[in-house]
Amino acid sequence: MSNHFSAAYLRFPGDDARLDLTDLYVFGTPGASGGRTLIIDVNPFTTGLSATPPFLMSPEFHPEAVYRINVDNDGDNRADVAFSAVFTEAEAGRQTGTVFYAVGDEARQTEPSGEVIASAVPVGFDAAAHPVGAGACELFVGVRSDPFFADAEGALHGFEWTGEDSFAGKDVQCIALQVPDDMLGPDPAISVWATVSVRRGNTLVQVDRGGNPTINPFINPDYAKDEYNAGHPADDVAKYLEPWVKILQENGYPTEEATAAVTTVLPDVLRYDRGQPAAYPNGRSLTDDVFSARMSFLTHGKVTSDGLSPHDDMLAEFPYLGSPHR
Repeated sequence: MSNHFSAAYLRFPGDDARLDLTDLYVFGTPGASGGRTLIIDVNPFTTGLSATPPFLMSPEFHPEAVYRINVDNDGDNRADVAFSAVFTEAEAGRQTGTVFYAVGDEARQTEPSGEVIASAVPVGFDAAAHPVGAGACELFVGVRSDPFFADAEGALHGFEWTGEDSFAGKDVQCIALQVPDDMLGPDPAISVWATVSVRRGNTLVQVDRGGNPTINPFINPDYAKDEYNAGHPADDVAKYLEPWVKILQENGYPTEEATAAVTTVLPDVLRYDRGQPAAYPNGRSLTDDVFSARMSFLTHGKVTSDGLSPHDDMLAEFPYLGSPHR
């Protein structure tokens, strides 16, 4: 999986799929000069207004959550820019969202802060939903087709590939932004990661995060996943470099090569040089085969591909993700 089931023991954070960050995408806006597209997907396998214990799987955003895209533009692995989205309770099949844009110290605050660039934005629950203007940005929030593709069953059973895409025909909740370059900072090299936090009493608790695809589900042992989700990129090298190097050594890497490989994904931020085309690990487009890349990374090149192709339902225009299936 990319970051589907990203809590311990193949669970969702807080046993609530709405809090599960599945994927982060960052790429140049097609046909635009200098614009960038930032997308986070959450709520994997979005089904309907029903609950299947122990997981709550419903097609709205969590009304007590803060969904955030963080951007570091000075190389210290701390947010200099943040886009935060919050949502109302869903009532009678309707829900609305508000998106904040923060820079500097405000971008590092736990609570959503900064300029409100969009408010009362309807969440789209069907194919009729469309993007809305948000100042200099475009915004889409709602259910879309999951673009991630992988043979998850094969990976979980010794790389005996089944030929089946575990994510074909599945939906996610999508928060997509098209933004001008200058909103992300002057340096063309940026780092991006996403977080999901939820209010527990009077405290906002971070329960999921990620920059690189398919890291936490596969490389962290189960007992470490939840602690990792609560962490921050600035602390990653100190906490995880040594144990992750050992994991790669056990998979056939010489020590120096293991260290070099781990430093490509630690800290866990998606590095993106805007002067170069977006293709993972430089940013990430919707069609990048990140699953095969990660399997090769984990196995020291012994496993190279699950043989699957990108989904064929993506759109040529924003928000690019295909219409929902349900």
